[in-house]
Amino acid sequence: MAHNFQASQQWERIQKYWITENAADDLTNFKSDQRNHKIALWDPRNSGIRYLKTLVYNLAMGLDKENWARLKEVKNRNVGNPLTVRCNGETVCLDYLQAVLELGFIEQEIDLQGASVMEIGAGYGRTCHTILSNHDIAGYTIVDLNNTMRLSRKYLSEVLDDKQFAKIRFVEASNADSALESMWFDLCINIHSMAEMTPEIVQDYLGLIGRTCASFYVKNPVGKHTDRSMDGHPEGIEAIQMAMETGPLRQVLDIHDTMAVNAAVTDFIAAYRPGEEWTCAADGRAIPWSYFWQAIYKNDAFYR
Repeated sequence: MAHNFQASQQWERIQKYWITENAADDLTNFKSDQRNHKIALWDPRNSGIRYLKTLVYNLAMGLDKENWARLKEVKNRNVGNPLTVRCNGETVCLDYLQAVLELGFIEQEIDLQGASVMEIGAGYGRTCHTILSNHDIAGYTIVDLNNTMRLSRKYLSEVLDDKQFAKIRFVEASNADSALESMWFDLCINIHSMAEMTPEIVQDYLGLIGRTCASFYVKNPVGKHTDRSMDGHPEGIEAIQMAMETGPLRQVLDIHDTMAVNAAVTDFIAAYRPGEEWTCAADGRAIPWSYFWQAIYKNDAFYR
């Protein structure tokens, strides 16, 4: 009995255009071009959503029961139509995965029950949403630029109930000194925004934190990168130049080299320390990013 082992139409097409008779002539870059993208590796330039969802899926399936419990407490996570996967009956996106991991790290050192929290640069509000959903805090102050704050105010008003939303105070960054100087916070949070401020503004914020807070959680990059292959620099060279001028840590490193990242950690911990009387109580890599680090600092004058 004869058998048919001919190529499918799909593979006839692949052999015609990509895995041609000459495909083996030069192997120099074949693992990064269409030859390998048709054999073993989906082209990341065309499959970004596929890879994002794969990342989210694997992170979600690796959550422990405590983080699953934190995530389930956060209602209305799908407002805004995020890119999600479904695990254990829950829809999950990368933003809130990071939020529960950040909260878990904070909870190891800081008692949030009844706490007063300040966040500098809240984005659309995922961290605020997660903390207010998991803890009965006294109040949550968001310090931000006006346009971003309009977004977080709108978003948080939709995802939180009235009692939770009433605990939030919005302060425009330009008014931070006068609005906050006489206040006291148990915790200040900054996630990936001090790296986008000028070094002078970062120092001013660290000074404010040093005067008004008992503890500080920070999550930011340990340095800069210029690898065009990752995104093609779609915003142009001017945007790259501006990005290279911001943040307290501006050294360029290979962000996917563990030794290079680990070598930058000491400078990270020193750069984000709010003052001489502050101690770094905990630090570690901020999953999933290879070059993001997180740390918790405590005000010695308060904790001694």
